[in-house]
Amino acid sequence: MERSFKKILAGYQSFREKYALGDQSIMQFLHSYGQQPQIMVVACCDSRVDPALILQCDPGDLFVVRNVANIIPPYEKDDAHHGTSAALEFGIRFLNIDHLILLGHSQCGGIQSLLNEDSIKNNDFITNWVSVIKSHEECSYNTDDYAKAALQQSYQNCLSFPWISQKVNDKKLIIHLWFFDIQSGQIFTYSELKKQYIPLTE
Repeated sequence: MERSFKKILAGYQSFREKYALGDQSIMQFLHSYGQQPQIMVVACCDSRVDPALILQCDPGDLFVVRNVANIIPPYEKDDAHHGTSAALEFGIRFLNIDHLILLGHSQCGGIQSLLNEDSIKNNDFITNWVSVIKSHEECSYNTDDYAKAALQQSYQNCLSFPWISQKVNDKKLIIHLWFFDIQSGQIFTYSELKKQYIPLTE
């Protein structure tokens, strides 16, 4: 435990040296001109799946929201608290991002809890949250296949937001479905043409 904490303190020093020190630093620029990301990522909370690290981004490159199982809930305008929906609204309506990446991954604990309801009990929020993407069809999905199918459900939920569907229709927003395989460190992207996930290339 102590070793891990020392590691993040050393990392903080490295961050300061690389991004924050000097008049021409990235952080100074971002302070002066604000954030202007063109890309938003909805990713899982899983500690192995850090979008900025996987994509080797600098501060200011990505607008990121992370939640259990990288879920996009349906559009619900009510008095409840909608953290992911609020982040979507900020990124798409106010930052005017051009690309929205839904980033799923292998071995997702949120998906596993959805498939094995008996394995996770006595929780206050998880079961209800992941039920947003629960399929009511009889299926024999394994965890990774279900995670990929869940990306499709999140995509459809995206289109239930009027200001998302409008921007997609106007070709001002592109939504990408990506699946990160932890073992290989490889991203696969959904091909609408091939109706399957294929390796992401430049």
